Amino acid sequence: MSKTLVCRCEDVTLHELEQALERGHTDLESAKRYTGFGTGWCQGKYCLALCARLIRARGGVADQPMTPRPPYHPVQLAVLAGLEPEPKPQ
Repeated sequence: MSKTLVCRCEDVTLHELEQALERGHTDLESAKRYTGFGTGWCQGKYCLALCARLIRARGGVADQPMTPRPPYHPVQLAVLAGLEPEPKPQ
């Protein structure tokens, strides 16, 4: 049996998303909280559009934005930009 992923970061399958919809989680935020898609490292950058499209195609509502969450550990902008950290004055 093949496994179709809708969220690679959290390993959420199409089957799990469809189960969530069958159980009444027919809006984007509720389906996200039930399945966990969009809560991994990418924070929904790769899966949000796909999951929203699937929810709408199956009669759900996906027109509101998903509640964003900040990174678990604060990250300096220089790290995100790939810059070398400046030496600290002594």
